[in-house]
Amino acid sequence: MKLSDFDYELPENLIAQNPIKVRDQSRLMILDKNTGKIKHKHFYDIVEQLSEGDVLVLNDTKVIPARLIGSKEETNAVIELLLLKDLGENIWECLSRPAKRLKVGTIINFSSKLKAEVVNKKEEGIVHVHLIYEGILLEILDELGSMPLPPYIHEKLQDKNRYQTIYAKNIGSAAAPTAGLHFTKELLEELKEKKVEILFITLHVGLGTFRPVEVDNILDHHMHSEYYEMSEEVAARLNQAKKEKRKIYAVGTTTTRTLETIIHKYHAFKACHGYTDIFIYPGFEFQAIDGLITNFHLPKSTLLMLVSALASREIILNAYHIAVKEKYRFFSFGDAMFIK
Repeated sequence: MKLSDFDYELPENLIAQNPIKVRDQSRLMILDKNTGKIKHKHFYDIVEQLSEGDVLVLNDTKVIPARLIGSKEETNAVIELLLLKDLGENIWECLSRPAKRLKVGTIINFSSKLKAEVVNKKEEGIVHVHLIYEGILLEILDELGSMPLPPYIHEKLQDKNRYQTIYAKNIGSAAAPTAGLHFTKELLEELKEKKVEILFITLHVGLGTFRPVEVDNILDHHMHSEYYEMSEEVAARLNQAKKEKRKIYAVGTTTTRTLETIIHKYHAFKACHGYTDIFIYPGFEFQAIDGLITNFHLPKSTLLMLVSALASREIILNAYHIAVKEKYRFFSFGDAMFIK
């Protein structure tokens, strides 16, 4: 499979620059993964698309203000770090820019409260830094850091809570699980009243999700690992749903990757935690999920490959062509698709 197989044309004006005023007012494309049949709805219509006994699994990760702008101690050159993964003992894996200006031993100053020393330099702009600070790191990041919005969003986010899901709980993501941004508390309550089972897993979104594919043969692409966890209660409930042949729907590609990682590893759902570098592309056999709520993804991205594995490349690209024609909003702050 070639990278060009997952390309499509997208007018720049369809890339959503701001979140919609009310989360669940975004548009929702319903896509039959077997026939390619499409319905145009709004996200609040998701309630009528789910049935009593269906299981909806969401990712409760919380985004940290992970983008830091500082300067090299010796030259004052501007350095940007994106905190990706807490490696323990105040060592963080980061994406750095410009990486060529950094070497082991470089000190980066962010303020009198925070500095970082480069302790390891890897490929693709990745560095490991030792964070040096006084006080509580998350409070310092709240003060100094900014939300790590994708590079295609050029406008400043007025309310940084709009880049969090309303159920975000477990701190550790470098990007939001954006399919969940459409949910409101009221909508989740409606689903519970309909006896749709709502469950939560955690996957901390890191480089694996938003790193661009830069190889022509997609099988040569290297996925970076991301941390996930599932509780005993959630594993038991999911196994019971499987046993009773109830539908399991994932909210987002991050949830999908977590569920499929666990079931492929253990042949059932299991309370566990670890790192996943699963790469899902056409030909993949889904064992965990029956459908997926997701946003519209970038051309040539691993996320577009994942949804093309769930439906088919032809069905997905046709749906995207229709979404462009119907002027859906694309990417992180854009509209949603329910593949069922």
